[in-house]
Amino acid sequence: MTATPVAASFAPWASETLVFCSDPSAGLRAVIAIDSTALGPALGGVRLKAYASDAHGAREAQRLAAAMTLKNAVAGLPYGGGKSVIFDTGAHDRVALMGAFGEAVARLGGAYLPGVDMGTTPADLQIMRTRGATVSCADDDPSPWTATGVHAAIQASVGHLDHRTDLRGVRVLIQGAGHVGADLAWKLASDGAQVLIADVAAERAALVAHEVGGEVVAPEAVCHTECDVFAPCAAAGVIGAEQIASLQCRIVAGAANDTLTDDALAGALRERGILYVPDFVANAGGVIHIHALRAGWNAARLHAEVTAIGQRVGELLTRADDTGGTPLDAAKALAAERLQAGAAAPVQAGPLQEVAA
Repeated sequence: MTATPVAASFAPWASETLVFCSDPSAGLRAVIAIDSTALGPALGGVRLKAYASDAHGAREAQRLAAAMTLKNAVAGLPYGGGKSVIFDTGAHDRVALMGAFGEAVARLGGAYLPGVDMGTTPADLQIMRTRGATVSCADDDPSPWTATGVHAAIQASVGHLDHRTDLRGVRVLIQGAGHVGADLAWKLASDGAQVLIADVAAERAALVAHEVGGEVVAPEAVCHTECDVFAPCAAAGVIGAEQIASLQCRIVAGAANDTLTDDALAGALRERGILYVPDFVANAGGVIHIHALRAGWNAARLHAEVTAIGQRVGELLTRADDTGGTPLDAAKALAAERLQAGAAAPVQAGPLQEVAA
């Protein structure tokens, strides 16, 4: 293994720890970003993806690690935030690649707990574990629980705006028909919602739409399609300044990390009358599931804690209304309270002040 110099453009000081590693024999080039360990070891997924440059990959790891800090803090979990990127350079021996990365993680001594993310699977984490890494979810897929949490967030946001407890007739546009998006579609359809599906893979979108009795929307038409709820469940950064003016929804609540290209856009959404549920609040079901496995929770408690995301969303939306700020402001304030206190309490489903305690 050899270390790679950190270029100034990577903004290394934005992270608590930023590690670059390589193993040419295995084809490994990776970056591990640890944003914070104030509440515990940094928990976050491993992304296998091709990037335009090393800087792009490193910056994405840092942004997503910072979001994981917020996600774990707001959810009341005893973890900090981390994220890693394995640069996909083409053909490679996957076992050798993941094994080499596992060795790199192991050298951090438990400071970073890798999980599944875009491009990786529980099987990859099992390989990492054989090489000494302590991993978060090698034996179970957290995506169904992510979908459960997003479903609860949508219910809460619709309830906040419309003062109703059901989703019958509510039009929800899901961007991304992967594991999370497809599971979310089933849950929404069961509620009587009108489900719209968009995916860059047309066959996948058509299949999910057919299964749930929904409609297919062309990927390029997402921002121009009228709906009640827009649920991004695919790539990051889908809402930029250009998209704000085009959106035809009342609510944005989905599973995709880093939904906004700039946090300042939360204010622009508010000005347009669009309620934005911060992605790191809505999509916390996966990390709650990970903690449940580590803590030995039973299925009933896990379900209760994940569906409590809905209550947390409702409380944050009320706090935003009361303060005149955005839900993102309210969520960041809650995270700051927990980080400042240095608490590592288990997830609580009670009032907002109890989650922050």
